[in-house]
Amino acid sequence: MQKITTFLWFDNQAEEAAKFYISIFKNSRIISISHYGEAGPRPAGSVLTVNFQLEGQEFIALNGGPEFKFTEAISLFVDCADQAEVDELWSRLTAGGEESMCGWLKDKYGLSWQIVPRQLFDLINSPDAEKSRRATEAMFQMRKIDLERIRRASEQG
Repeated sequence: MQKITTFLWFDNQAEEAAKFYISIFKNSRIISISHYGEAGPRPAGSVLTVNFQLEGQEFIALNGGPEFKFTEAISLFVDCADQAEVDELWSRLTAGGEESMCGWLKDKYGLSWQIVPRQLFDLINSPDAEKSRRATEAMFQMRKIDLERIRRASEQG
């Protein structure tokens, strides 16, 4: 196990969510599933935790009950190679979820994600202050990041 692992609290959808996430990302798998015993607080035999990997990164999902919900204060940032990867992940993760601004979304379980092409940072951090400003302004008007639109905005003078 890695030294620091993201721990995700679900009401009762930990296994369903883990299976959903591993269906989306390559190099992903369920590592193990543990179950509640007779001591509870959930029914004996029901899923307690699911240890899983996404792209080699380990996570633990807990069926902890309805007490806590996800907020945008924590998100999973996905470094995308190109626009095609952004488009695919955006489509799959927003199914049943909701779009937000600047590449952020919530999936159907309420978990926040940032789906971002790595080239975005070159555009918004351009050494040319005007290009950087135009790229940043274009990004702030978007939900899903459209790299080509940002590139065009950056170049327009």
